[in-house]
Amino acid sequence: MSERTSIVIADDHPIFRKGLKQTIEEDPTLEVVAEAGDGETALALIIQYNATVAVLDIDMPRMSGLQVARAIKGKSLSTAVIILTTYREEDMFDEAMDAGARGYVLKQTVADDLRSAINVVIQGEYFLSPTIGGYLANRSERAGELLKHRPRLNDLTPTERRILKLIALNKTSKDIADELFVSYRTIESHRTNIATKLNIHGSHSLLKFAIENKSAL
Repeated sequence: MSERTSIVIADDHPIFRKGLKQTIEEDPTLEVVAEAGDGETALALIIQYNATVAVLDIDMPRMSGLQVARAIKGKSLSTAVIILTTYREEDMFDEAMDAGARGYVLKQTVADDLRSAINVVIQGEYFLSPTIGGYLANRSERAGELLKHRPRLNDLTPTERRILKLIALNKTSKDIADELFVSYRTIESHRTNIATKLNIHGSHSLLKFAIENKSAL
């Protein structure tokens, strides 16, 4: 028998977690190896079990699902993140994608969508609940339009692109340094390089550019 896909689930409602576990394990190839009621515990379990997939509620104590996703991305873990949410707003979806999520599943349709989402993200693809499926196309369209006006965005390294997205969330250099586990001076150097590549001048101009184009970065 082939090895089952290891999954950590996190939600601060025990009854909902129980339902998630039952739903997931209806597929015999999937296994919930651990569960948590808060984001901080979830992150520790994801690291401990080297989980293939993390299914995270967007709103949790201690660390939100998005904060956990950012930490996974910052530590360069291979775990694929699926965010569970009741939020249908497109800006919340964009924030989840920026945090590194590969799946975005509405709690209202979780019983129908979750197993499919897991099997899609482990293949390296993205999954959205069908009722909000158009958001991914919208995001790609915005990114394409921005690239027309700022073609040198393609010159940014993956690290610089990640920092620019964090700047768009109005995070300070200290915040970004703490999140990426690097020094303040390193982030300031990256900010200078990003501004130079994008031909942006002025002390607050990079922040203004990032916030104005947040949904397209």
